Amino acid sequence: MSEDKITRVADVKIRKDRLGRYFKKYLNRFVFDEFSESYMRKAGIAEIMRGVPVPLRKEDVEAFEGGEGIKGLHLVENMTWVMGADPHFKHVPSYIELLSKVYNYKIYEGMLKKGRNFAEKGDLNKAFIYFRATLCMNPTYLHGMYSYARVCRALYMKSEDAEYIGRFKAEATDYFELLTEVHPKFAQAYYYLGYAYLNMGLYLKAELAWKGFLSRSQTPKDRKEIKERLKQIEEPVMIEAGYNAVLSGNFKQGLKMLEPFTRSRFKTWWPLSYYLGVCYIRLGMREEALAYFKNVLLLNGSHLETMEELAGIYAEAGDAENEEKYRKKIELVKEAGKI
Repeated sequence: MSEDKITRVADVKIRKDRLGRYFKKYLNRFVFDEFSESYMRKAGIAEIMRGVPVPLRKEDVEAFEGGEGIKGLHLVENMTWVMGADPHFKHVPSYIELLSKVYNYKIYEGMLKKGRNFAEKGDLNKAFIYFRATLCMNPTYLHGMYSYARVCRALYMKSEDAEYIGRFKAEATDYFELLTEVHPKFAQAYYYLGYAYLNMGLYLKAELAWKGFLSRSQTPKDRKEIKERLKQIEEPVMIEAGYNAVLSGNFKQGLKMLEPFTRSRFKTWWPLSYYLGVCYIRLGMREEALAYFKNVLLLNGSHLETMEELAGIYAEAGDAENEEKYRKKIELVKEAGKI
């Protein structure tokens, strides 16, 4: 991926915002008003801020209306909250230009520091706001990307809401992946990416990420931990390689790779039985396929692909009763919303 494309993919002002629904509520604490023309000319910001409303809190409005003006740090904080809550907000580009002009573009380092302070105190929503505002200022800033990915991970690990977990997990994984592309020498991205893949059951990807970590990290404690993790997933990696052989149509090779695991601690993994069933039926071994497909349903009673396979086997055999049995099960599962 080219550098320009990576920047576009990582830019929170452009990329799809899967998390904004949880933070746009913070915009309700602000009202918006414009600087006077005389003030903008005096401050030398007329070209940037003409027609651009700025976010104000209650105490700012009072000062604003009383002619006292707004404290610079208040303005920075207010704009930070708006950018972090909604990077797609219409006036974010103007806020970035203003902050860069008045306070130096590296103001994002201050945003990051404040976000980390919130994170250390356990105030993860505020940390999220500051980290995402940091990325508005500099989308490929190493410490901003890493802190943002970490806080997304911390937030979903504290939740029990399935949709919330899914959205934050996807965002964290995206950013750990982006880190390996934008900053390929940064070891910790591979460390957490391996765990993200492991959590999704992607053992081959986890292995690759962790090997990437070991080739970059010199931290003895972390290296020891990851070496132990790699040993723990050796067999799952082999099983997943077998699944991939089946998916690529190499059924004999898949059978050879997977069958030995039916006599191991992985015999209760329902995908193992499913892929073995696929191997056997594609190799014309009907009875063996039936046994493995039925075992899948003992372990995972709502697996539609297995029911489809069984219905197809019975249809080919002219067994209308059993074919109908599995067709009905398929409809029941679909109606129950379990797909």
